[in-house]
Amino acid sequence: MTSSPAEAPADLVITGCTVLTHDDQERIGFAENAAIVVRGGIVESVTTVDAVRGRAAVERLDAAGQVALPGLVNCHTHAPMVALRGVAEDLPTEEWFNDVVWPVESNLTERDVELGARLACAEMIRGGVTCFADHYFSMDAVAAVVEECGMRAHLGEAYFSSQGAEGREQSLDFALRHRGGAGGRITTALAPHAPYTVDDADLVATAELAAGHGLPVHIHAAENRDQAETSLLRHGATPIEILRNTGILDTDVLIAHGTGILDRDLPVLRDATGRVAVATAPRGYLKFAWPTTTPVRALHDIGVPVGLATDGAASNNSLDVWEAMALTALVQKSATGDPRWMTARQALHHATLQSARAVGLGDTIGSIAPGRRADIVLADLSGPHTQPVHDLAATLVHSARSCDVRTTVVDGRILMRDRELLTIDVPAVVGELGERLPALLDRSHGKRIQEYDT
Repeated sequence: MTSSPAEAPADLVITGCTVLTHDDQERIGFAENAAIVVRGGIVESVTTVDAVRGRAAVERLDAAGQVALPGLVNCHTHAPMVALRGVAEDLPTEEWFNDVVWPVESNLTERDVELGARLACAEMIRGGVTCFADHYFSMDAVAAVVEECGMRAHLGEAYFSSQGAEGREQSLDFALRHRGGAGGRITTALAPHAPYTVDDADLVATAELAAGHGLPVHIHAAENRDQAETSLLRHGATPIEILRNTGILDTDVLIAHGTGILDRDLPVLRDATGRVAVATAPRGYLKFAWPTTTPVRALHDIGVPVGLATDGAASNNSLDVWEAMALTALVQKSATGDPRWMTARQALHHATLQSARAVGLGDTIGSIAPGRRADIVLADLSGPHTQPVHDLAATLVHSARSCDVRTTVVDGRILMRDRELLTIDVPAVVGELGERLPALLDRSHGKRIQEYDT
């Protein structure tokens, strides 16, 4: 007589935790003294500790006193750019690109990208990030790192029109070869850089390729107000209107930043026939002294999900999505002049379900519930900076830090246990990367991969 599926040994049972939940109205709640059963990389049940007391399991985690959250999603980053953390400081955007970053990026080798991606993945795993959307070069190397380290990722090979048709073709080739890779943990997108570096003809061709191959698009657009105003002067259309006019908004599209989204853009985004999402990375906007931020409330009102992001560590210095969650809440209060927006519960919703939707995985991750992939992080709130807990949502958003994450699980596999990384050798990565930095940072050649002129 065989066991029923419910009686079969679980792969992982987590007990004693408080689980962040979502109800059918998408409201945040918390289930105390709970247990999570994982089998086949999927959450089988969220139940009580008593209900799993005799349940056989390959692995058990005692999470008493900890909070279980869906793994955080970094909805827009350039992971390998951790190698440039601190290289271009205290500069306006144009000088940051033209004088430092784009000259340095002309030196990039695939090995540099691989090492940067390893270091970035280690940082994100330690910060409770289980999935990231990456938009960069030499992405075969990034995909290999993702497969090895166990994270989930949404990857796109970036390109400019200055590369000719070859750049677009390479982006398509990458997306088709790696779609569904790493046992389904990798999804892919076409990744034109931005409307100011990719011309209309290339954007039209990209939209056609996306429709023909069932691929989404990940693109920078309306990054700041200057870009929007320059686009209006040069083309008579905003960057968002260019996306509409070229057919990009007829595809599923993830727009990075959007701090230059104007009021006239909102009906354009609302009426898009594709699934549109925006990624916000407020730390970088503050650092560049941009006068506006992503209009999260206005986008919410027209039904556009906004996911949380860090951008690359060259501009943001950090891949800390936990910090992005707190900063998004605080910056939105300041931008709207309303302390009631956004609340801690709203911030948690952006960090979980909305971020999952932004990268096209809203039916797969973003909540801890039966049938969802088992991407789970455990946070320890016993530290003095998180006690006492009067409002758990507020404690998580405004008091807890990424270093309070004790355990990170992706697809049911433990990638970090009790702060110990299990899939990446950080000292080895740091050692080799340090040896390569002099060649990477050399700007004496006078080259740059692109010109920032918006």
